[in-house]
Amino acid sequence: MYLGYLALLLVVAKSLEWAFERIEIHPIIAHVVTGILLGPFILGIVEPGEELKVLAEFGLIMMMLYMGLTSNFSAIAQNTGKAVLVAILGVAFSFLFGFLTVYAFGKGIAAAIFIGATLGNTAIEVTSGVLVKERVKREVSSILMGAAFVDDIVAVYLIGIITGMTKGGLDAVSFGILTVKIFAFIAFTLLVSELVFKRAKWFYSIVRNLNVFFTFTLILTFTLAIIAEWVGLNQIIGAYLAGLTISRLRERKDPLVVTRIKLNELIEDLQVVLTEFFIPLFFIYVGLVFNPPVKALDPTLIGLLYLSAVLGKLLGCGLGAKLSGLSWDDSITVGIGMGGRGSLELAILTFGLSSGIIDQALFASVVTVSMLTALTTPIFFKKYIEKVKA
Repeated sequence: MYLGYLALLLVVAKSLEWAFERIEIHPIIAHVVTGILLGPFILGIVEPGEELKVLAEFGLIMMMLYMGLTSNFSAIAQNTGKAVLVAILGVAFSFLFGFLTVYAFGKGIAAAIFIGATLGNTAIEVTSGVLVKERVKREVSSILMGAAFVDDIVAVYLIGIITGMTKGGLDAVSFGILTVKIFAFIAFTLLVSELVFKRAKWFYSIVRNLNVFFTFTLILTFTLAIIAEWVGLNQIIGAYLAGLTISRLRERKDPLVVTRIKLNELIEDLQVVLTEFFIPLFFIYVGLVFNPPVKALDPTLIGLLYLSAVLGKLLGCGLGAKLSGLSWDDSITVGIGMGGRGSLELAILTFGLSSGIIDQALFASVVTVSMLTALTTPIFFKKYIEKVKA
């Protein structure tokens, strides 16, 4: 019966994804809607049992690996200062608006801080999606991708903090120690990748053989995931860093471009398995655990959180871009392009719900906001680009 449920979920999810893509709606929305539709909230056909939870957690690890692989670490180096300023101001404004909104509704300071921090993340898959479809200036594109990358690092940090909170709480000293551990782990991993992947000649033979390269990538992913958990962090931090480490092969000086070709082949091979099976399972599971009491869903709260998410990025990132010397048109373009939310935000929300930091009502509200921003950001971006060109 379990395999039947799994088949039903995937068939409905992929069918909705195909239908949504025809009207340019992001696949994540189709997957979450599938879980909401077939789960306890509407039809009650499938329950979010332990088996599906295990598959969803594995899918999350694979998703973080894929996000790391498709990240361009060198992109931020082109406009480092501008990208960091845009990202920090975007996170700050989104946090402030989200915190004040949740606190005003009497949800408690812990939940308000959590939601404020969650709204600070930008979905790099939404940002890259709008850049593929719309032509913008190279500097604007570089700043958008660099700032989205910085947001990912902030999100990884937040996941580490949540993990620490669920293991006995955090006082000021523990918070400081955990912060040092997170950034030390990130820095150490990137340093090792700098020494090994860019300079070690023996690694070149691994890259040349795609089967060996694929196996090495999976071994590295689970090794870093285990190490991350061993030092008190979350496994998905290790998975993301494994992907980011492998992606740095793009920076390797290779006259024959063999390294980049093999990396692209690896990503293409992984993409089929991950995007068609494992990654959808995580988002379907998010929809399955979406089960708030109907009376607890407050349209006013959802509307204000949506405004907080959109305006936080528009004002914060737009101001950061303007302070970086961009024109008003380009600054607004950056602010709109950074408005999408998606995969990492849903991962953070799932951790928050399972650890008891937020309740079902807040979880459902922010999941709805996340899907709305993924839906509307490409539309706003396209309309504004057309207006500027006109």
